[in-house]
Amino acid sequence: MALFSCGLLGAFLLLSSFPFLALSTPSRHLLAGSSTVIQQYLAPHNAVRSRLGLPPLQWSQSLASYASSWARQRRGDCALIHSSGNYGENLFWGAGSKWRPGDAVAAWAAEGPYYDYGSNTCAAGRDCLHYTQLVWRQSLRVGCARVICANGDTFITCNYDPHGNVIGQRPY
Repeated sequence: MALFSCGLLGAFLLLSSFPFLALSTPSRHLLAGSSTVIQQYLAPHNAVRSRLGLPPLQWSQSLASYASSWARQRRGDCALIHSSGNYGENLFWGAGSKWRPGDAVAAWAAEGPYYDYGSNTCAAGRDCLHYTQLVWRQSLRVGCARVICANGDTFITCNYDPHGNVIGQRPY
């Protein structure tokens, strides 16, 4: 099983062999406004943040609508291209249609070991910008969307406000 994830600054990450990500229970419908789906995004985001003593993110329907609009534009190609909004943005691509919100958040959180707080940098040759956006203290709101692309693969995007990954600042 393979997935791609794209961070705020456009770094690409290819991960393979994440069998634990494939264990998520598929849901029949992932409607952006459903409270179950919202919790599928919020719970893993806030679990990661709580381990660092950070405030929980709140769901923003406005950000979810923005994310949904962008995801629909990517439906035809599933390309990891960032939108041009003034939000933080994490992108996820997974081969096949079984990827769920928690899988994307888990992939972004898995970059945590590559972030060095002391130097405020990612380990050489590693991406950690999805993780730093996920745990950016000043980000208070999130909205996400998921689409199945024309080729049958999954595209997930989450947008954060205020945006993170400000050069020269630490995430927390």
